[in-house]
Amino acid sequence: MQPLRVYSVVPRLPKQLEKLWDLAYNFLFVWNNDISSIFSSIDQVLWRDCQQNPVAFLNNMPQKQLEELATDVFFIQRLNEAVRIQSKYLSRVSCSYKFEGAKQGEPVVAYFSLEYGIGLSLPIYSGGLGILAGDHLKSSSDLNIPLVGIGLCYQHGYFRQYMTQDGWQQERYPSHDFEEMPIKPAKNEKGEDLKFTLEMKGEPLHVKIWKVDAGRVTLYLLDTNISENTAQFKAITARLYGGNLEMRLWQEILLGVGGVKALAALGLEPSVIHMNEGHSAFAGLERIRVFMTDHGLSFEAAMEMVASSSIFTTHTPVPAGNDRFPADLMRPYFEPYAQTMGLAYKVFLALGREDPRDDSELFCMTVLALKLSRFNNGVSKLHGQVSRNMWQKVWPQYPVEDVPIGAITNGVHMPTWVANDISLLFDRYLGTNWREDPDCVRTWRQVDNIPDAELWRTHERLREQLVDFVRKRLRKQLLNIGARRKEIELAEEALDPRALTIGFARRFATYKRAGLLLKDKERLVKLISDTRHPVQFIFAGKAHPQDNEGKKLIQELIQFCRREECRMSMVFLEDYDMKMANYLVQGCDVWLNTPRRPLEACGTSGMKAMANGVLQFSTPDGWWDEAYLSDNSLGWAIGRREDYNDHEYQDFVESQTLYKVLENDIIPDFYDRGHGSLPRSWVTKVKAALCKLGPEFNANRMVEDYTEKAYLPAFNNYKTMAKDEFKGAKDLAAWRMELMTKWSSLKIRNIVSEVHTDIYVQEPIIISAEVFLNGLNTEDVQVEIYAGPVSQDREFIGRKTIVMTPEESLGAGWHLYQGEVLPNEAGRFGYTVRILPHHELLLDPHSLGLIHWAQ
Repeated sequence: MQPLRVYSVVPRLPKQLEKLWDLAYNFLFVWNNDISSIFSSIDQVLWRDCQQNPVAFLNNMPQKQLEELATDVFFIQRLNEAVRIQSKYLSRVSCSYKFEGAKQGEPVVAYFSLEYGIGLSLPIYSGGLGILAGDHLKSSSDLNIPLVGIGLCYQHGYFRQYMTQDGWQQERYPSHDFEEMPIKPAKNEKGEDLKFTLEMKGEPLHVKIWKVDAGRVTLYLLDTNISENTAQFKAITARLYGGNLEMRLWQEILLGVGGVKALAALGLEPSVIHMNEGHSAFAGLERIRVFMTDHGLSFEAAMEMVASSSIFTTHTPVPAGNDRFPADLMRPYFEPYAQTMGLAYKVFLALGREDPRDDSELFCMTVLALKLSRFNNGVSKLHGQVSRNMWQKVWPQYPVEDVPIGAITNGVHMPTWVANDISLLFDRYLGTNWREDPDCVRTWRQVDNIPDAELWRTHERLREQLVDFVRKRLRKQLLNIGARRKEIELAEEALDPRALTIGFARRFATYKRAGLLLKDKERLVKLISDTRHPVQFIFAGKAHPQDNEGKKLIQELIQFCRREECRMSMVFLEDYDMKMANYLVQGCDVWLNTPRRPLEACGTSGMKAMANGVLQFSTPDGWWDEAYLSDNSLGWAIGRREDYNDHEYQDFVESQTLYKVLENDIIPDFYDRGHGSLPRSWVTKVKAALCKLGPEFNANRMVEDYTEKAYLPAFNNYKTMAKDEFKGAKDLAAWRMELMTKWSSLKIRNIVSEVHTDIYVQEPIIISAEVFLNGLNTEDVQVEIYAGPVSQDREFIGRKTIVMTPEESLGAGWHLYQGEVLPNEAGRFGYTVRILPHHELLLDPHSLGLIHWAQ
């Protein structure tokens, strides 16, 4: 029997409590304890049971209890103070960065991501990519960057993990009630739910827009699970990373094409887009189509507009992490789409192929994003290098060093991840400035003012809280699988709140090598069985539902943890999420990370741990590659950046290194106690890590880097190119077309270097060359000396480039160029000459893929 009508019944808040709704519907409560504590102080058990979801919390509060609360004078005072804090935060309009000419209050940047990890009460994330996106929004809010987020609103989100009795991962997908979450439907001018339609394989796909407030930043989420759609279209926003390859294509069309349409439906016109991973690359295509249809631009001019105002961040050096689609699968969706842009389908497919001439190559979303953006970056310095190697085929004529992919290292949002106890300590000794300005070096120098004993006792309390949390979760896990009473009783005494506690929590992808610690199990048992210097391990993480190898790793680990000699010192916690992550990164002593270098793009979980005074023990990969110091003063490394061809041998060597560092360095250092049982050497490392790494590896620094290096240049370029009815874009497109037709005929001859018999370090070498420009102007090109040390086989092993200046016209299209280079070191040194395109609106001469080398 179905009801005729359904209503949502909400509690009637007394007038004195109505402001609770304002606090509940802004995710500022996630990183402001003054606000979140308002809810937890009412009913801590209900707050926990509601997964820290203030809307569900208020909806489950008994009416009588609300009425009693309205008469509590002390609570009303606290509520008013929390409202004042939120109002003050939201009303601030100042920003360190000036987007001159932007409309006040309107977003300049649209940030596209397939997942967001903002808080427990919005479960639309799976792991690091989503958490990073959430931290990006939060720091953009703190810095008041005019940014808006675009994502999808998943009915079931990512899977929840549970284990069978034999330790095999199973997945369940709980259904989320959006009316019980801190999100609201976006409304049109008539006050109706805002919806729009896009075409999917010739059929209309209807989309509803939800609005999420995250501090000063708004996130809009797209939802297809509405009555107007067919069952198959409703399923598009059912699960994050669920379904087959065609479902993934649907989701990415919705995010990219639908995201741009959603902005238009909302009346928003951001000048810049930021594509977080290749999932959203179709947004660039839709922007091109809009510029062509709405402004009459040619495809070439529209592409210049889009590429010059787009940022693309790639997050994975693992080939499987880059989505690729067969041409036949894409045809019914994009052959008509390509026709609307005047493109043959084959030409369209070339936009997503490393080799445009290879008709058998799959369409790659990462390649599409790289080609539609002039601002491309990896998420750590090492990942930038890896990405340049990985995608060199997109720019085949360039040396790896010149592939136009830079690096902006990720960071974490400090106020979200730093434990409240540590936050109070920072407030006292660093000042409250660390929250709003966490990248200030001067602020973090004050860490030395924290008394060693006070810092250590605070950390010990957090370890105790972690152990208590683990025992409760472990007991619940055992009850769920019907474990024996004796096992459940033992779980309530698992771990030692005073022992050295090592945490490992992340996705169980095989390249992360969760099993490295198990390579010598007897040696590991000996370690954890030492009653004089006890060591214990806490593991957590999920394998992708289709990754059986990852599931086998989890199963092996769980079965080892259940061994009689291990069960009290080694624990695997199921269903890893943001709540568990908080306990782990705040309460462990050491954060263990064992990826196979260089496959960890960044690894932000280690940054969260560092911010809480937890020391790192990791492969020098991702962020730790640039943070680690060889004297071990900030933490420890597994290996010294060696390269291996044999992965099995690599795993053996690095597992032995792991044990040796544990046995000879980490454990002795932790248990080297002075008066009052204080590990002064350990605390010295903690302080050094906070002082040196705190101002660098935080999300405010990350967002400032994006703003300075990408958002502002992209915005200014957009303004210049859009001026006078897109004259700049049209001129740039025309210039590029002329360049393409004449480029192959350019020539370099008569390269002469003026040197003495002997060349000394720092002695200039004068180089001249004659260049044939085939009717191009000298302003259209940039002639460079490409010089540096060379190996015995005449390969460059380093390089620098020096721009040559045109000295005179030689007639018949030839021009004389000259420049000088200074060898910095003794040894074998070489040079060559090359030509690159140059235009005042071309931000990176490498981005067009055109280059001419001297023969």
